[in-house]
Amino acid sequence: MNRDRYLDFLRALAICCVVTGHWLITALTHRDGALAAPELLATLPWTQWLTLLFQIMPLFFLAGGCAAAGSWTRAQGRALPWIRQRTVRLLLPTGVYAGLALVAVAVCSAVGVDPGLLAMVGWALAMQFWFLPVYLLVTALTPVLHAAHRRFGLAAPAVLGLAAVTVDVVVLRAHPPVLGSLNYVLVWAVAYQLGFCWADGLLTRRPLLPWALAAAGGLGFGLLVAFGPFPVSLILVSTETVSNTNPPSAAMLAWVVAQCGLCVALAPAARRLLRGERLWRVVRPVGRASMSVYLWHMVPVLAAAGLFYLTRLAPEPAVGSGVWWALRLPWLAILTGLLLALLAALAPLERALRTLADRLRPEGEVRWPGLFALGFAAAVYALSVFASHGFAFGGRFPVPAAGFLAVGLLFTLGAAGERPARERPLPDRAGTDAADPAGPADLAVPAGPSEPAPPPLPADAADAAGPADPARSADAARTGAAARVTSDGR
Repeated sequence: MNRDRYLDFLRALAICCVVTGHWLITALTHRDGALAAPELLATLPWTQWLTLLFQIMPLFFLAGGCAAAGSWTRAQGRALPWIRQRTVRLLLPTGVYAGLALVAVAVCSAVGVDPGLLAMVGWALAMQFWFLPVYLLVTALTPVLHAAHRRFGLAAPAVLGLAAVTVDVVVLRAHPPVLGSLNYVLVWAVAYQLGFCWADGLLTRRPLLPWALAAAGGLGFGLLVAFGPFPVSLILVSTETVSNTNPPSAAMLAWVVAQCGLCVALAPAARRLLRGERLWRVVRPVGRASMSVYLWHMVPVLAAAGLFYLTRLAPEPAVGSGVWWALRLPWLAILTGLLLALLAALAPLERALRTLADRLRPEGEVRWPGLFALGFAAAVYALSVFASHGFAFGGRFPVPAAGFLAVGLLFTLGAAGERPARERPLPDRAGTDAADPAGPADLAVPAGPSEPAPPPLPADAADAAGPADPARSADAARTGAAARVTSDGR
């Protein structure tokens, strides 16, 4: 069975768009001896349309669901080891990044760095963290979500979508303080659930279905923006009273459906292009580095701010002027160079994480389920706080959130016992799921230097993988085909 390169391409495309979008909208100024970062989307409202190009996080959840479908089937009901394996793969590199950021905040606070500057830097270092607790929760719900998928098929994401719309209507009308948080799981779980449907061929049995989803989602988004209360921006804008992302709205749900449908519709053509080794040599390293790039990509921005803005070396034309936009190209080039240098410097740390991940036995049985659940909850809470407030809210060290993160890491990483002697390990060891955004191969916490094993291909991959087995029914594809693979990959 051939490796599905398209899933790697989706991950690489998504991470490139996320990083480029963050870098592009970052505007820095140095006035009256202070560094400031004006909000581009609020300063120039027309730039909110650019978020339609760069908000492609649904692809992470779609690809993750597609890969998890086969992986969970091969786990044969071992839910806690399967969940812990993915939790370790995400939390280990995240914990290292957050720990170093918190140490830097503590040092800066101790030496008297301006609290306003420290708060801005702490927010920039954690602005991407919203994805982490959401993906952890969706991953933990995989056994339930996949059971619903096996029983109800395409009705499962439809029900999740209906629930998300209901929550959004209540939030818009009654403004309950907590209810909207449900949509962080409901909306993104729709994309994850559609990944199950894609893996099983439910989205590709009718060739027009993906195109119909793309058209319906796009039309729904346009109507909700034109006639509803929703802004066009697909990221948070401080001047907007309604947000499409905080929490995810019905408009974001429509965009998720449109993007997932278009992605599946374009899969056959994309797979043909990805057969060529030249394009694959570009896609593969980006996909494998996606977790590290996602975590660390704002560090070059802070380095560039210190090197060029605090020293007055960078020109400072008016934000939004023609000269300012022209300077975006060298700005992106400088940040790319700094990020590549940073990734090279992190290589020894990556190797140490691989060794540590293997010693943590992520595929082992969970000896203390209650302890693991407590640690999981603490980690999700801490990451949510960092995502909302940054690493230095109010210019101070976040003692409670840092404590919750430490407890979460300790309990989740240390909750495994020895692997049962007579039971084979889970088929996908840490880091081998090549299309999982929570654990990209070789750079998150891989189990070893070998090439990741090929993932189960969605049903529309026949043009890339060769002729399909005529005896393989749709039901067999859903329940047993993935079990023939001995190690997991995405």
